[in-house]
Amino acid sequence: MGNRPTLGRTRLALALTALVGGGALTALPAQAAPAADGGVSVQYRTSASGATADQTEPWLKVRNTGSSAVQLSQVKIRYYFKADSPSTSYRFACSWAVKGCSVITGTFGTLGNPTATADRYLEIGFTPAAGSLAPGANTGDMQLRFHRSDWQTLRQSDDYSFDGARTSYTDWTKVTAQLAGTTVWGTAPEGNDPTDPTDPTDPTDPPGDGKTLFDDFDYSSHSDPAISAHGWSVRSNSGGPGVPGATWDPSKVTFVSSGGNSVMNLETSTAGTGASTTHTEVLTKSMKFRNGTYAARVKFSDTPRSGPDGDHLVQTFFTINDLKAPMADDYAEYDFEYLPNGGWGEPSNILYTTSWETYNPEPWQAVNQHSESRTSYAGWHDLVVTIDDSAITYYVDGQLFGTHGAQYLPERPMSINFNQWLIDLNGQTSTTPRAYDQQVDYVLHVKDQVLTPAQVAAKVTAFRSAGTSFVDEVPTS
Repeated sequence: MGNRPTLGRTRLALALTALVGGGALTALPAQAAPAADGGVSVQYRTSASGATADQTEPWLKVRNTGSSAVQLSQVKIRYYFKADSPSTSYRFACSWAVKGCSVITGTFGTLGNPTATADRYLEIGFTPAAGSLAPGANTGDMQLRFHRSDWQTLRQSDDYSFDGARTSYTDWTKVTAQLAGTTVWGTAPEGNDPTDPTDPTDPTDPPGDGKTLFDDFDYSSHSDPAISAHGWSVRSNSGGPGVPGATWDPSKVTFVSSGGNSVMNLETSTAGTGASTTHTEVLTKSMKFRNGTYAARVKFSDTPRSGPDGDHLVQTFFTINDLKAPMADDYAEYDFEYLPNGGWGEPSNILYTTSWETYNPEPWQAVNQHSESRTSYAGWHDLVVTIDDSAITYYVDGQLFGTHGAQYLPERPMSINFNQWLIDLNGQTSTTPRAYDQQVDYVLHVKDQVLTPAQVAAKVTAFRSAGTSFVDEVPTS
């Protein structure tokens, strides 16, 4: 692949990148709650059967025991366990599922009444895309797992819901199931009925301070004073990345209505020369974002709005800080980059996610890790990247796209950016004018919280339901 010699937006060097595919706890059984008309039951097994393991593997099946269809989005399952220490944090993953891992969510909660075998739980939920279960039907395998964030060995022999002897699926009442908020299966650890209104843990509100930036991009134009007041800069200064001699034109950032929401439109145009090429970029003025969740809904375009197709275009959502010196180890950058017509040696459309440790612009040297998918991503997509103290995790449309290692974690805060630009003019040599659009529906950052894509969607819906188009609680220091 090629490189980007200009400061701030560099490109992959194959020799120093690593491709990562993503996806990405015995006693006598308690008495189960009776099955209602729309009841469910839960079967459990584990393949990590030892008293200690590198991860816990609660493999589950949910069966509809009632006489009417059950919407899986109304089902919540809780697996209860004892944390190895009060400060231990955990990460959830879905290895494989008949219905697809993209429709399964996993969040951790803390019990209000800890017992000798449980003070935490993993709650499994389903997105609306999971559909429904007919009477008597089941979900099939859900091969789930979780591990300590530091990947230290965990002890599962003292976990309430764990049974190492269950290596084939059987009904298991030490896992509870709720249907539409009512417990219909299993028995929780004493004093911890999940439908008890005094249960203090909201599984959609994970730990962390949760200070939030949300912007619905409800502005009148690029010169709307609210844009600057809300902490954004619409770029006008010259320089890279992209075609030499191109300008960054603020007037090409506009705001239009789409699907009942105001969306930001970034236009890039060219007539085949550097002087005729305009790029667009919108970025936060402050570098104050580090660990947590970043999300945006972005519309990528495979073809120009007008004129001939084929330009080597880059459409992006990313976070970045400044490279203070070549190969400086406190540089950080985390990218979604869509190339609808290829470029950097790629012949056609490709989506990259890239986590950067550092780079040297001249001679070119890069230290990064990337994941990629060679297919069309034209249209609207929900993009999520989470950063905690152990990994960087990328999702596209609720599905794990790539997980990158701890060596690429940020040492300093970053800005949040969107831009659209041309790598070069080699993809299309025509002098006929053409223009490309990239649109952004919203952006969300939640400080120090790792949210699932479903939790991101819930937060955005809550803001919009409340009529909130902008909030920024994230401190600058």
